Amino acid sequence: MTVDTSRTAGVRQERDGEQDGGVSPSPEERPGAVRRWETSLPAALALFPLALLGAAFWIGRLVRPGADDWCFLPVVRDEGASGMVAKFYLHDNGRVANALLVVAYGVFGVPGQQWFALVSGVLMVGVLWALTAAVLGRAGLTAPRGVPLLVAAGCGAVFFLATPDTYKAFYWPANSVSHAVSPVLACAAVIPLLRARTRRGRVFAVAVALVAGVFIGTLSEETAVVACVLLCTVLLLGLRALPGPGRTLTRLWCALALAGVLAGAAVLYSSPGAHARRARFGTDAGAVFGAEELNAALRAFGEILGTVLTTWQYLGALAVGLLLGLAVRGGGRAPEGSLRRGPLLLVLTGLLVFLVSGFLCTVITYPAFGTGVVTAARVWGDFLLVYVLLLAGIGALLGRGLRTRRRGTRTATAVAAAVCVLACVGLAVPLFRLGTQMEVRAQRWDHQDRFLREGAARGARVLPYTPVSVSRMLEPFGNHGRRPWPAQCVAQFYRLEKVTYAPRPR
Repeated sequence: MTVDTSRTAGVRQERDGEQDGGVSPSPEERPGAVRRWETSLPAALALFPLALLGAAFWIGRLVRPGADDWCFLPVVRDEGASGMVAKFYLHDNGRVANALLVVAYGVFGVPGQQWFALVSGVLMVGVLWALTAAVLGRAGLTAPRGVPLLVAAGCGAVFFLATPDTYKAFYWPANSVSHAVSPVLACAAVIPLLRARTRRGRVFAVAVALVAGVFIGTLSEETAVVACVLLCTVLLLGLRALPGPGRTLTRLWCALALAGVLAGAAVLYSSPGAHARRARFGTDAGAVFGAEELNAALRAFGEILGTVLTTWQYLGALAVGLLLGLAVRGGGRAPEGSLRRGPLLLVLTGLLVFLVSGFLCTVITYPAFGTGVVTAARVWGDFLLVYVLLLAGIGALLGRGLRTRRRGTRTATAVAAAVCVLACVGLAVPLFRLGTQMEVRAQRWDHQDRFLREGAARGARVLPYTPVSVSRMLEPFGNHGRRPWPAQCVAQFYRLEKVTYAPRPR
């Protein structure tokens, strides 16, 4: 006597459904449906942030030097990497690694400025893509091929373009290397740790931790602060949540990374350039950590939070995280109660890291910017990346919870997809408006650039210069000619003795 096993399994499945109160099978129980939406929907949605980033990269061709770039480019051209490192270490701010990154794009002159947005944007998306895949692999989870790319592109677009001052945060290389590229490089240093499976891989991971820590410490004070807060949090609170064999490696990795950051920060802080900068702004320890200064920085950070939390486009990061959580497979069913305790602890810890690191970054930048730190969105990137990744993580936990409970997954998917698309549209409008302004500036800048180069080639030593600014960028003779900086740098750039103020272009 033969038994129809498929029919028997079908009857058993129907009975299980009746016992569960008639709940329809989850997507994991319907492989065909999983394949249809998990392969097509993420790939389709990824086109929106990728198209947005592609447009942002194309607009990057309109970038022209301004503000500090006027002073950096002549030094790189005339003195090379050693001259740039000496300028930063001995005179400007002590940021040796920052000087090296300036050389990396400054050696190409004006084209280096124009290619910077493309290179930094691709780097950002690539790092987040690899980081997402590494986190999933470490957690024993898998996701459809398009999902990690969707997360990386969505978070990258939000991080670069949701800020109130996209030009300075994304397109201005002198700022971006300090406050946008630096936290991305810090994220990249985590990938070898997550990927380490062999002894050689573990040795490589801890070596990267030490080298990256020193590099970050001499690259950006704000990113160093965020890194220290994160590393200390993992060492003090997070190790018990890590799976067995990885604990020792993670402890060692965090300890070496923290030691590297502190060593780099010590090199920066003790440099002649840092002493000169503190003298210019009066940022000694007493001025930074006095009670009055801390209160002022706290009020400023509160206003910054008000701006960030009311920028609805950041919900795009939450949406792509939710789609990730709904799409992942594997990892087994979480123990009873863990969905209430584990994720809640992770979210609270992440919020604490974001708030503490954001406040400390505001504290150390407040003496230089004063109340202007509230509107200086270009310096928020160091802790805003934490915010974007936190939103994506919260979304992933929510999506994972919904999938585990097998309720509302279709509705959540539809809502998340809609929010992702709306966020991209909401970011595109101001981006294209900025692109129009940049095109006008590029045309005027190029016209004046030809005039100055031709004049210098004829042997002129003094030529007129008309300020050509965009997005409140500093230009020579700002404030109707009353602010000369960086006029002398412009003269050096064109190999002139001096440029004079001309209210109208020649």
